[in-house]
Amino acid sequence: MAYTKIIFVAQTGTCREAMAAGIMADFTLRNPVEILSRGLVVQFPEPMNQKAEAVLISNGINVENFISQQLTEEDFEGALVLTMEAVQRERILEQFENANPEDVQVLTEYVGDELEILDPYGGALPAYGLCYETLRKSIKKLVKKLNGGEE
Repeated sequence: MAYTKIIFVAQTGTCREAMAAGIMADFTLRNPVEILSRGLVVQFPEPMNQKAEAVLISNGINVENFISQQLTEEDFEGALVLTMEAVQRERILEQFENANPEDVQVLTEYVGDELEILDPYGGALPAYGLCYETLRKSIKKLVKKLNGGEE
């Protein structure tokens, strides 16, 4: 299926999923898609986690005016939804009627990596840097997969 958007999802919408969307936007897809990030529990719109933002900026990725957003039923139309952890995928499939199991995947499993993307929240800056590196590696594989095997 050709997706019209890719949505990265994790817990609060302010860290891993925001980093993933920023990294993904840094790559070129053969068929351009909308790249979004959403949280499973967004009580109110928040800016990106400061450490996550610092890591992205230090890697040349601009994330100005970022605000977290709640995942909604409408988001699923035409979307490939990629979570950071299996537990988040399960929650989406339980909570959202429009969520198709084929279109909701754990990012790392989807691209053939073994480990989930661990949440650096509360950790020191190097933990966020490691999260960035892990995300970038998986997203590079994702781009290759979406581009039909080409970089």
